[in-house]
Amino acid sequence: MNRQEVGKLGEKAAQKFLKKRGYRIRETSFRCPHGEIDIVAQKKDYLVFVEVRTKSNLDFGTPEESLTEAKKKKLIASAVTYITTHQKLPPQWRIDVVAIELDDKGKAKRIELIENAIEQGSRFTC
Repeated sequence: MNRQEVGKLGEKAAQKFLKKRGYRIRETSFRCPHGEIDIVAQKKDYLVFVEVRTKSNLDFGTPEESLTEAKKKKLIASAVTYITTHQKLPPQWRIDVVAIELDDKGKAKRIELIENAIEQGSRFTC
């Protein structure tokens, strides 16, 4: 399985996982000049930006460990872009991470949701 296939499997698994937990998927693969947000969802009064991290082996660490500081900054900037370019959004927002480990057959052997995984120090300044 190549990296793209692993990513696609992970994103599908994450959507299913989130829906079962009461998230409503608003959009997938939102792109802007700052980067991409895998899943934009809503959970009650929260707009939730979800970064999906999928690994088929742990040779270089867990999925959540692969999230760099640079990627975190891009996610925050992308979330702010989304908020400023869309209307009728929930009053609060956060960035969650869904960490997924796949077995050799491409099935999820671990899915973990990390709510509010990325702190937004300057959350509402654009």
